[in-house]
Amino acid sequence: MVGFIRFRILFSTIVPASSRNQILVIPSAKLSHSGSTSGFGYPATSYSSSSFVPKTAGNRVAIFWDLDNKSPNSLPPYNAAVKLKTAASAFGVVRSMVAYANHHAFRYVPPVVRERRKERKTLDHLEKRGLVKPAEPYVCRVCGRKFYNNIKLVNHFKQIHEREQMKRLNRLESARGKKRVQLVAKFSMKMEKYKNSARDVLTPKVGYGLADELKRAGFWVQAVPDKPQAADDALRNHMVDMMDRKLFECLVLVSDDSDFVDVLREARLRCLKTVVVGDNNDGALRRCADSGFSWKEVILGKAKKEAVSVVGRWKDREVLKRFEWTYKPELKPKVVTLDDSEVESEDVNNEDIKSDENDNSEVKEKIEPWWKLDSDDDDHTASNSFK
Repeated sequence: MVGFIRFRILFSTIVPASSRNQILVIPSAKLSHSGSTSGFGYPATSYSSSSFVPKTAGNRVAIFWDLDNKSPNSLPPYNAAVKLKTAASAFGVVRSMVAYANHHAFRYVPPVVRERRKERKTLDHLEKRGLVKPAEPYVCRVCGRKFYNNIKLVNHFKQIHEREQMKRLNRLESARGKKRVQLVAKFSMKMEKYKNSARDVLTPKVGYGLADELKRAGFWVQAVPDKPQAADDALRNHMVDMMDRKLFECLVLVSDDSDFVDVLREARLRCLKTVVVGDNNDGALRRCADSGFSWKEVILGKAKKEAVSVVGRWKDREVLKRFEWTYKPELKPKVVTLDDSEVESEDVNNEDIKSDENDNSEVKEKIEPWWKLDSDDDDHTASNSFK
């Protein structure tokens, strides 16, 4: 106890009185990016106002793809989706990607894919007969086994790995709770490896894997019934719903259908940026949108380069809008009408009104009729004096 009192007295003599009430704040080491240290042995940090100001992100971009009207036939679906996302990212941050189509679009196989499948089938028949030998053996990407015949690789994949995949899926469906979580963690690597290899080995039973490839690229794919204008109506409703919730500032529409003209006009009325991707250069969508590109420009990368100048024009237009004169009725000078004067007269005190009435009565008494002149009064007074 005596030692503590001595230490307190010694500390009070060393530390000045002005600094006793100050609070010592020791900065955290996570806020420091430099290797210098302060006098207390802790990393020194410089607090600036710019470090605490949140960085404003770019425009939020939403991609809406009408697969019934513009399907990726020239490129594989995954590559086309990646190219489209890369071009749209030049306008801002891509936050949502939506694709709608009816069931027929997912069952349809483009002519290019059909030709490739015919060539692959012919080559497999020649390899099986021994007339053609591959330059390199076919390797199973799951187990690593090598085959000098593509048909043997496909049979091996179906008999072993496809059955293993079905067993994993059945175990996951039957499991519940904590056991299911453990199985998902256990089979995640194997299932992902199987999907990547099955994409190159197995032929899709229906279509050419359009939905799976777009989902792999990050798109939210939705199938609608096979009815006329079903996909257009669903996509239009989705766009309006997202506009009402203010989830994006830039709309990218992949379509040539003129039914979306009203949606683009509504987006421009809401001061949103609009971009159209389609092959119809003179279409109604191009005329209503702020900018438009073709599929060829998106695939070759020209759309991404031209998007820089488009974004620059948007920024210049926003700056000019700040200097434009706008009518603001709240700043207009107020005109006093009769009603306002009557309202203001009601606020006057009754005593002031009475005093005004008395003053007016005195003035009225002093005012004489117009036929009584001052000269008559003077003559009357003068005659009385002589008498």
